[in-house]
Amino acid sequence: MKRSRVLDEILDVIIILIGTFIYTAGLYFFIEPQNMAPGGVSGIALIINFITGLPVGMLSAVLNVPLLLIGFRFVGKDFLWKTLVSVGSFTVFYDYILSGLPVYKGEALLSCLFGGVLWGIGIGLVFMRSGSTGGTDILIKMIHQKWPHFQLGKVTFATDAVIILTSIFVFRSLESGLYAIITIFVCTQIMDVVLYSGDRGKLVYVFSDKTPEISAQIMDVLDRGTTFLKGEGGYTGEDRKVLLCAVRRSEYYQVKRLVYGIDPQAFLIVTDSAEVMGEGFRPPEH
Repeated sequence: MKRSRVLDEILDVIIILIGTFIYTAGLYFFIEPQNMAPGGVSGIALIINFITGLPVGMLSAVLNVPLLLIGFRFVGKDFLWKTLVSVGSFTVFYDYILSGLPVYKGEALLSCLFGGVLWGIGIGLVFMRSGSTGGTDILIKMIHQKWPHFQLGKVTFATDAVIILTSIFVFRSLESGLYAIITIFVCTQIMDVVLYSGDRGKLVYVFSDKTPEISAQIMDVLDRGTTFLKGEGGYTGEDRKVLLCAVRRSEYYQVKRLVYGIDPQAFLIVTDSAEVMGEGFRPPEH
């Protein structure tokens, strides 16, 4: 393994741990004290904790085990081991490092805002390094690989809605559900800012002598289609291939790392895309 690859993986682990800690802090200090369960496996863990008193971190790890075992067949090893790092560190942070520290029990709206901000920053950092915090992220990844046309936003919304509705009955508070919705909204907005300032998508143009290798890696690692455009050097007059690829905002960082991992001399042009429709993205509207 090349030295640069080892350093990249060490950096991945460090940032994933930092992101997971921030995410855990938002959940521990602001969200749990207000009896909110804003979706995902962590939301289910909070509900079970309220009923049984079992540790949230341990519950989250147990709930993630079947998803990780199933996901082993469908998601890449890189994605899986980084998810394991996040899931494992979440348990340690929540049940041991933060356990016993004083939490915020003041204004619920402030808890929503600060909890959502920390949650969004943490998850955004983990996503930036090609990982996830587990839970429904693994499910979404598997669904995307099997049914690229499926609108994954609806899957996320449906699972979160079921968890929030359940929390309303368990906590016996309509307000807890409403505040959970605010937390999710804040979290997603902050994630967009962390990942790429809330842009809808990215168009990446790659100028390199190694575009075939880069194209193969993008299709293999990210499962994204690529297109070769015919170009001509303005100075040299030589024919060359220009690689074009449309990706989600959270995938751009992975594309950049793949490109420069193959060709450090590559030239990239990245533009914002307000809307991307077609295979792997949102279906065309009729």
